[in-house]
Amino acid sequence: MSRRHAQNLEAVSIDGLPEEAVPMVEAAFQRACRTVSLFLDEPSDTWRVEGVREEGAKEDELAAALALASLMTGLDLVPQRAPVEAEGWLARTAEAFPEQSIGGRVLIRPTHLPDRKVHGRTVLKLDAGLAFGSGEHASTRGCLIAFETVSRRMRPLPKDQLRLLDLGAGSGILAMAAASALHRRVLATDIEPWSVRVANQNAEMNGLKTLVHAIRADGWTAPAVSKHGYDLVFANILARPLCAMARDLARHLRPGGTAILAGLLGIQARQVMAAHRRGGLHLERRLDFGPWTTLVLRKAG
Repeated sequence: MSRRHAQNLEAVSIDGLPEEAVPMVEAAFQRACRTVSLFLDEPSDTWRVEGVREEGAKEDELAAALALASLMTGLDLVPQRAPVEAEGWLARTAEAFPEQSIGGRVLIRPTHLPDRKVHGRTVLKLDAGLAFGSGEHASTRGCLIAFETVSRRMRPLPKDQLRLLDLGAGSGILAMAAASALHRRVLATDIEPWSVRVANQNAEMNGLKTLVHAIRADGWTAPAVSKHGYDLVFANILARPLCAMARDLARHLRPGGTAILAGLLGIQARQVMAAHRRGGLHLERRLDFGPWTTLVLRKAG
């Protein structure tokens, strides 16, 4: 987010959400908001979804996405709105975005902290003001932890034969982690132009400009995506599009290839696995972090 225009920010939020409605409301907020956060109220076992955006930004898109989410959930999803004091929000965001160790290999370092040498870990720098996809969300953490094991069997593969894809890349954190660990090129895609721009900026900031290339694409529809087969596909999106794209994923995953799927709740895992089994993929590993689940699927061969 440009800090020149940060004085006109507002928070939009919806409280009291049941767990199954959270992914759809989160996806709706991501259509308009620069950052989206989830909060669990343990006494009531309900969720709060909160986003921060430039005041009035993409109001039509937000309204349409929430109308669809209301239709699908049967809930009256009307967000509350409140102005946000920009400098205070940026300071709170920086304070709430500490350095994070994820699994045994990855360290996420926000840019407001000084660089320091860390041995044995891949250090990825991200701006706290662009915290979407920062590694704090359980789905992102699940993908990074799952990748640790998957990457071991991929390192011996010839460099010119290994193809990697990150669908719904967001900040590009998964693509950057794969590029850093495997020293291979990664194609990253997202439907949001802002996410594509941020992912490319993050790749350049982390010295990975030649390895990570982010483009705007909707799933497998873009020729730049669909013309290849892949050895590894990250898809950290939502359960419904994961199921809808299961056949395309199976077709483009090479024999022996791996898909790491996330953005789904534990209660949705069976549905997602069933859709991918029909394409010939089998479950290799399941990781659960609170209500969120990451699936590691593999194609025979």
